[in-house]
Amino acid sequence: MDELTVVTKAREFLANVGPLPLPIAVDVYATHIGGKLKSRVLGPEEDAWSFRKPSGQWHICINCANNPRRQRFSACHEVGHIALGIPADHSAPSWSFSRRPPGEIACDVFAAELLLPYKLFKPRVDASDIGLAEIDALAEEFDASTISTGSRFATFTRELCAFVLSEDGVIRYAARSTSLRQAKGWIRSGSPTPKGTYTARIRAGEAASGREEAEPDVWFEDWEGEGTLYEDARHLGQWDQTLTLLWFDDDGISPPPAKRKSWEEDTYGLSELDGNLPWPGKRRRR
Repeated sequence: MDELTVVTKAREFLANVGPLPLPIAVDVYATHIGGKLKSRVLGPEEDAWSFRKPSGQWHICINCANNPRRQRFSACHEVGHIALGIPADHSAPSWSFSRRPPGEIACDVFAAELLLPYKLFKPRVDASDIGLAEIDALAEEFDASTISTGSRFATFTRELCAFVLSEDGVIRYAARSTSLRQAKGWIRSGSPTPKGTYTARIRAGEAASGREEAEPDVWFEDWEGEGTLYEDARHLGQWDQTLTLLWFDDDGISPPPAKRKSWEEDTYGLSELDGNLPWPGKRRRR
């Protein structure tokens, strides 16, 4: 099942559930598919699992030893297995992106859509500055992980932006904004984290000091554009994962006008984006 299909099904699911206040109460999703959440102490590599009782009700067991945000994501992930009809495959650790089976990644995408719904999340991205601190603030509001929030932030921002996840010093995943894709800002998965970058130094033990300027051609293949690139990074030592946020801050390479995707309109009936922010004030560049 490709990502577009998963996203479409997740948004159809949300439309059927109806509007929900923030932060999303994930038990509502379980109820919608005829399930019930249960907290249990599971194995150290188990986030959650689910089974269907003879009565037809689904029991979704969440590992209560994990932090609350991980539990919320796990609940939505299990709802994804049920809603998408994808069997569980726990052959790899849930925290390892590089070894995740395709079905598990699909359910991760579904879970992110449920925790950070497009209709609620996108306007906040449009009104936000760019930086890991801003992503942390959104993660707090939606009660979601920094990784999920950062990935969706980069995907939905109108700026030229990428959120990169590296594991064991190797780039495993990069979420890029539409404008960065159109500017041909390619980041190769499977390649080593560029040497000498802020990201590499943070992983090596250097103390975080906030954003700094970076060389675009170090991160992007065959980059021919101009503009000032900024890099912000954070290292998660427990899993040897490094999070990198990259963005351009230059009026000379302004992103193209936002265009509505037909599948977004079909799902939510979104009106054409006109550049007007939902709250007063002008976007601040940093």
